[in-house]
Amino acid sequence: MLNRLLGIIYILLNKGTVTAGELAQRFEVSVRTIYRDIEALSMAGIPVYTKKGKNGGISLTEQFVLDKMLVSKEEQIMGNIVI
Repeated sequence: MLNRLLGIIYILLNKGTVTAGELAQRFEVSVRTIYRDIEALSMAGIPVYTKKGKNGGISLTEQFVLDKMLVSKEEQIMGNIVI
């Protein structure tokens, strides 16, 4: 689960806005699981938000910066996380 949460953060950092369906497909889980993951990230203090409707999706605030040193290269590879 931690790998998936980190993966979601990196995808959002790289792509900006992504739908729950896209994330569910990428991580081979249900859309409901993605929404639970987003809730977990939010509770952990990650500034993630969702927007409904056309051009909606899941995003991070523009001010969010992740220290890439928090995750080792091995963890990045194991979690299929591309920085």
